[in-house]
Amino acid sequence: MVVLIDWLGAGQVSAVVLFILILASAITSFVTAAFGIGGGVLLLAIMAHYVPIEVLIPVHGLVQLGSNGYRACKTHLHLDKTTFNSFGFGAVLGAVAVSFILIQLPLQWIQLSVGLFILYLLWGFKPRPHQVSATGMFAVGVVTTMLSTFVGATGPLLAAFLHQNKMGKMAHTATFASCMSLQNTLKLVVFLVAGIYFVDWLPLAVLMIISGFIGTSVGLNALEKFSTELFTVLYSTIVTLLALHLLVKAVVELI
Repeated sequence: MVVLIDWLGAGQVSAVVLFILILASAITSFVTAAFGIGGGVLLLAIMAHYVPIEVLIPVHGLVQLGSNGYRACKTHLHLDKTTFNSFGFGAVLGAVAVSFILIQLPLQWIQLSVGLFILYLLWGFKPRPHQVSATGMFAVGVVTTMLSTFVGATGPLLAAFLHQNKMGKMAHTATFASCMSLQNTLKLVVFLVAGIYFVDWLPLAVLMIISGFIGTSVGLNALEKFSTELFTVLYSTIVTLLALHLLVKAVVELI
């Protein structure tokens, strides 16, 4: 017999679905912490099957804020402050701009564009270290924050830019987590200002955040055991697979 979790309010889900979402949060947090990328997109894909589309992106952002925020706190000593500050100023500008044009764009078109761009960025050319300047990261902050309100998971796009600066694995993780934490916070503010009510899903998000803490802790311990070379290989492989997944999904939905 399916048991409804009544105390979740408007976000009622079955006990089975509750377990799936909590487990998914732990696993995807582990993936992001251990490999530096990937968990956010995987979690979004899973949540899309169970969470109403009208609140999917803000609820996903809330869960990701917990996961990224915890990871940012655990690795803050490794933060690249110059990169974060440049991204942050751009993210604020992007959030202000998108608050005036918040609409739902066709997901498959953005998936197609992001997927192709990530593949090109990874495999189309070999950039020099530190190729993305402060001005470039400012632009990344603007664009990815605006895109984030439409597709919910721009982590691979941001990570692809950070990867061009050839950071060490801990610096990459700390900077990525901090940038995503800021972006998720700004995104939630934008949705609240736009009048999109998702607070009823807060209890579920809290449970997923807690399980995400566990996954993040385990993942960070695994990260410290990886060599830089292994990290780079795993990173490139995971981001490539994610980009291909986005492309396949976009093409199937467009046909």
